[in-house]
Amino acid sequence: MRPCAQDPADLIILALDRPDAQSALALAGAIPELRWVKVGLELFTAAGPDVVRQLRGRGLRVFLDLKFHDIPATMAGACRSAARLGAELITVHACAGSEALAAAQAAAGEGARAGGLPAPTLLAVTVLTSWESARFATELQVQEPLEAYVPRLAALAATADIGGAVCSPLEVAALRAAHPQPFSLVTPGIRPTGEARGDQARVMTPSQALAAGASRLVIGRPISAAADPAGAFTACCSELRE
Repeated sequence: MRPCAQDPADLIILALDRPDAQSALALAGAIPELRWVKVGLELFTAAGPDVVRQLRGRGLRVFLDLKFHDIPATMAGACRSAARLGAELITVHACAGSEALAAAQAAAGEGARAGGLPAPTLLAVTVLTSWESARFATELQVQEPLEAYVPRLAALAATADIGGAVCSPLEVAALRAAHPQPFSLVTPGIRPTGEARGDQARVMTPSQALAAGASRLVIGRPISAAADPAGAFTACCSELRE
């Protein structure tokens, strides 16, 4: 495999899935090489917007993963506020539709300009990585296979000028073939070699996902639940370098 051309530390987003700001900040502070963090629903609900400001104040780049899905005006307002906070990556659900996606994209740019910040990249969520094909079809009665449904949502997002997508590692290669750089593909469901899958159904190792065309990798428990988070982060970086 060709060695990673970028600094691996810039490719890994640590999921700060913690119940409060204190434990999230402590985890981030325990990993000197860390560049990117993900603030999701659990942490944001507990700690609010201020935790984003605190993380940015420590020089960290923030992926705000709140998966906005609502009517166009509400999605626009949410993305405008998120951009003002300084989040550089923001998730929206692709299935909100083209009108809502376009409104969210425009509002994010407005919010960033109002705050004197660079425009963030919006990432369209296609299908959550916890879904597997049979249950997806049975419970949601979506008869289109995941292999077709995910690319269709990604294409809808690209048409609305959304800058990228969140997808499982198993869909990265097909999406990258259809959407070359600079369209960003961010992949959760990353499990370093030898790690348990947990509640993720569609997973890859860091090196496999990067080779398939991922832009950045979201990694949570394999680092955050490790006895030595800094060592686990370094091991993930080493796997990417090799």
